[in-house]
Amino acid sequence: MNALRVARAAFKARPQAVQVFKRGYAEAAGPSDKIKLSLTLPHQTIYKTSDVVQVNIPAESGDMGVLANHVPSIEQLRPGIIDIIEEAGGSKQFFLAGGFAVVQPGSELTINAVECYPVEEFSAENVKNELAEAQKIASGSGSEADIAEAKIEIEVLEAIQASLK
Repeated sequence: MNALRVARAAFKARPQAVQVFKRGYAEAAGPSDKIKLSLTLPHQTIYKTSDVVQVNIPAESGDMGVLANHVPSIEQLRPGIIDIIEEAGGSKQFFLAGGFAVVQPGSELTINAVECYPVEEFSAENVKNELAEAQKIASGSGSEADIAEAKIEIEVLEAIQASLK
């Protein structure tokens, strides 16, 4: 029996134990609705606030914007830029190498990543040099592990380079 059928069987046995949230796409965020955002790494919290208007994230399924009252979801993140638009009109950008975003009821967004850095900390020249070195390794005759690692580096460095333009 697969896991989905086991879950359905358990759900039918005790439907009162599970709370189901239902929301349609027609519900729009009001002008004063905010997102409670938490951007965390395993060793620290990078950003935590409740005065965010919108967060743009690089989901594996495509770039997406999260507003208040967004449909609850879990998204795997690819290397890219998180753009945080604050209530005061300013914005902050962070580069992350991947992770997960969890949108919960009550306009809560939690982003978990292993690495995350402010975009302004990157040097376009350093990124260009590192990318050239990784491309040499990926096209060379090194070990399979070295070539695989270089391909991952290329993906991340190309995403950083695109964000710096």
